[in-house]
Amino acid sequence: MARLLLGCILASLALAASAQDSSSSANPKRTRKPAASTFDSGSILNGVYRNKAFALSLRIPTGWVLRTEEMNTREEQPSEDAKSAQSGARVLLAAFSRPPEAHAEDVNSSILVVAEPISTYPGLKDAAQYFGPLTEVAKAQGFSIDEDPYEIAVGAKNLVRADFHKDVGSRVMRQSTLALLSHGYAVSVTIIAGTEDEVEDLISNLSFRQNGK
Repeated sequence: MARLLLGCILASLALAASAQDSSSSANPKRTRKPAASTFDSGSILNGVYRNKAFALSLRIPTGWVLRTEEMNTREEQPSEDAKSAQSGARVLLAAFSRPPEAHAEDVNSSILVVAEPISTYPGLKDAAQYFGPLTEVAKAQGFSIDEDPYEIAVGAKNLVRADFHKDVGSRVMRQSTLALLSHGYAVSVTIIAGTEDEVEDLISNLSFRQNGK
């Protein structure tokens, strides 16, 4: 079963990336700052997001806007189903090529990095299994999977990757998600863009190193 944070965040990301979306969040309400995570949420310096705990770094394209805090507060709803947000699941990075409420003809390229406790998914033993619920979520948002998830090396780490596409009017929205299990968390990096080349360019900004190096 797809869990709350994964489903709601990916749905929000896909809507924000679509130029057809009529957003009402041009003036988002200020909300309380999210509670501190139980792990290092990472930091951004000179346009590069780094997370020592997960040995991850990702260069953010110049001029992109960050909405990480807003994505986290949006998911922290006072409902019984919001258990994932209360059990350590966090959006580590949410970045867009333009503000999600800004209209344009092209797809609003975006990057999302999420860490969810493995315990959120009973029986999860490897990253490939993570793509079961993730694919359910993507299909629910109108995406079609291009092929079965496959293994890919990124720097010093082996991740599992799946690629999706969705027709949006005369355009095609492409989504690629890469995931690994680390330190008791399922860590996923999701890229949305308008072309395969854009997706690959953004993925090339991602790097993993051996922990502690």
